[in-house]
Amino acid sequence: MIGLLICMACAAAAMLAVGVRDAGRFVTVEYRFSCRGLKKKYRFVMLSDLHNKRFGAHNERLLEKIDEYRPDGVLIAGDMVTSQVNADYGPAGELVEALAGKYPVYYANGNHEYRMKTESKRYGFGYDAYHRKLEDKGVVFLENGNVSLPEQGIRIFGVEIDRKYYGKLRRKPMSEDYLPALLGKARPGEYTILLAHNPDYFPEYASWGADLVLSGHVHGGIMRLPWLGGVLSPALRLFPEYDGGLFEKGKSRMVLGRGLGSHTIPLRFFNPGELIVVSLNPEAGGRNIRL
Repeated sequence: MIGLLICMACAAAAMLAVGVRDAGRFVTVEYRFSCRGLKKKYRFVMLSDLHNKRFGAHNERLLEKIDEYRPDGVLIAGDMVTSQVNADYGPAGELVEALAGKYPVYYANGNHEYRMKTESKRYGFGYDAYHRKLEDKGVVFLENGNVSLPEQGIRIFGVEIDRKYYGKLRRKPMSEDYLPALLGKARPGEYTILLAHNPDYFPEYASWGADLVLSGHVHGGIMRLPWLGGVLSPALRLFPEYDGGLFEKGKSRMVLGRGLGSHTIPLRFFNPGELIVVSLNPEAGGRNIRL
């Protein structure tokens, strides 16, 4: 009996060590896509779910890795901060501000930013100051808006869906006219990138007309198991279909990042954070490659 207890204690300690280690590191995942109709190649990094995490005192480890790739832009898919009363915006603000000094930055809110923006009575007005400061530094917030990159033939949209679509346990149906009402229509002749924090609605994003969807939110499922993938989604669903990686539906692709940080429980098991690097090339044909 004592031997069994010792074994269980050792296993628990080992798991805790894995959780702490993976919460403190990140890996780089690269994707390369051949895109018909693209005018010029475009490389970007995608960030999501930082939740005010620091990799180094001033996130220098993350910044140095991004600089290695010399991206044409930085695309943010939400939840750089955590919705809390008297929330700390410092780590996220410092990182995004540093990036905006070097690269074009396009920022779509996640559920945490959206919650703080729309519930100022509860969370205060710190998010307003955070938003204004980053806008003053040149960050483009895409709150159901879009921006054109005419040289590359790309249009980037950012969607904010209502909090009811982040409910627990069951996925709430989304009507066909919901996204067009928020975003208008995808424009023919342009390569359409959609920053959409919640990946659960990838079929709807694809039907709307997104060529490439960039999502986060699921944190890789918190724990990852061989063959089974992510274990638990923020909606408390076991083994979610969309947990991280590349997904395809028709002519649409979704790159789902596993995020960089965590909230509530600062642990990640067999699931380090991810910095996503995507290279879009204008060659016709070809297949996507993950490095």
